[in-house]
Amino acid sequence: MAVRRILELGDETLRRVSAPALDPGTARRVMQDLEDTLADFRARHGFGRGISAIQIGEPLRLIFLHVEGRRYELVNPVYVEKSEETFELWDDCFSFPDLMVRLRRHVRVVLEHEDLQGKRHRLEAEWALSELIQHEMDHLDGILAVDHARSGRDFMTRREWLRQKS
Repeated sequence: MAVRRILELGDETLRRVSAPALDPGTARRVMQDLEDTLADFRARHGFGRGISAIQIGEPLRLIFLHVEGRRYELVNPVYVEKSEETFELWDDCFSFPDLMVRLRRHVRVVLEHEDLQGKRHRLEAEWALSELIQHEMDHLDGILAVDHARSGRDFMTRREWLRQKS
């Protein structure tokens, strides 16, 4: 439907807690905008796997993921389980694409969510998909990756991160 502007760090809308998506027509429209916006961001920046509705200014509990050729449309997702085991990684975000944040995430999560037709589903995810889901779920609650940093040493520019990685 439309490529939307992605809100950036400092925009107070990103700190809002998203409301349940109750209107199916609105959910479908916003989910399509999320898919289009993600595709556009990936084409322009060369990375990106997921986006939440609040990042385009829609405070609804909607997440769109595109991972390894598979699409996920998560409507009103809720955690059922999180593993005790965690791992450390450098995380990035569309809302601050030039900044990397070192943080910890659960190795495994289990979600329940609806699809766009209102049918309930269960999603079990580990490692990279689990991390991505946690990142997007945080957005729904007004939490940003920068909030998980333990110190000033947990930040790095994307350019420096790529330099150190190579």
